Amino acid sequence: MGSSPGHIELERALDSIGVGRRHRADLGDLDALAASIDRDGPLQPITITPDGVLVCGLRRLAAMRQLGWKTANVWVRSGISERLGQLLAEQDDNALHKPLTQTEQATLYRELKALLAEDAARRQEASRFTTGEGNPRSHGGATVAPPSDAIPAGTEQQGGRGRTREQAALMVTGRNAYTSLERISELQRLAVDPDQPATVRERATAELERIDAGGSITAGHQRARAELSLAELDRIAADPATPEPMRERAAEDAARLRATETQTRAAELERLAADALARVRANGKSAAKRSRTRRAKPASTPGGWERRTLRAFVLTWDDLDSWWEHYDPAEVGPALTEEQWDRFAATVAGTVTFAEAADAARRQSQLRTA
Repeated sequence: MGSSPGHIELERALDSIGVGRRHRADLGDLDALAASIDRDGPLQPITITPDGVLVCGLRRLAAMRQLGWKTANVWVRSGISERLGQLLAEQDDNALHKPLTQTEQATLYRELKALLAEDAARRQEASRFTTGEGNPRSHGGATVAPPSDAIPAGTEQQGGRGRTREQAALMVTGRNAYTSLERISELQRLAVDPDQPATVRERATAELERIDAGGSITAGHQRARAELSLAELDRIAADPATPEPMRERAAEDAARLRATETQTRAAELERLAADALARVRANGKSAAKRSRTRRAKPASTPGGWERRTLRAFVLTWDDLDSWWEHYDPAEVGPALTEEQWDRFAATVAGTVTFAEAADAARRQSQLRTA
């Protein structure tokens, strides 16, 4: 048994080493590594905690077991027994050896981010009681230091969700790639969420596989987001409580987009699906509002009007001031259904008729007071 700063070295039975929960799912081809270990021995011992849990060297351990070894020299480290320390050491081991896949990186990133946020919150809470000489109740800083300068200088004491994301991403990938890791994490969540439709789970799973095979993270995320909108259109189309016109429009839009899915760029597909869902929902809200208005129609005057106050009129037209400047007629015209267009045209015609009558009354009033 030997020792050096931070660890002791001893011989350990390989069967007694527990692997625990690891983020690496694919060990890759071990034959070349096993041949190297068989010929020259392990260039660096594997590292375990005092209770025999593996920290670094999963592929070396697997290769030695493949060779039929019963024992091997190991390093025992006491300073990395907590979960955060184990994750940091695992990240360091992965950085030096076979890299994690994109989805394995995202899983490690997500857990590191949560643990770093918890550690930062704990230290922030402890600092509330610090008087300058330190606080005996404080946990202090992190109980372990990340290996190989895993945490970039200047980020250790910076709190906040954004800083934690950046810090975790830099530790896992060496780059400020948290946007990509967050997108993969969302795909992973969708793939296993039992509340999501099967089409969404299947799409997310397929995109994760495509990403690990070298596919675009952004495009995969966009296709999955499009499938979320399409699945909601499917739900609306199948809901018997939904008005029939709304169900038909949802079914038509979903079918049309799926028919052109393979020919449409991912970003465009995401936008078109989101727009289609927004239109269906807006139409549904308008129909519901009209239905409520018909059910609770206010008393009419002898002339047949719905009597409303002058203030309500002024407020209505204040809201509509220059409304036409906020819409593109080239987009609105083709997008409206026949029913929607008829309703719009009737409103315009009624507005013109009302304006002419109001203008005539205004002129008469001015003549009387002249």
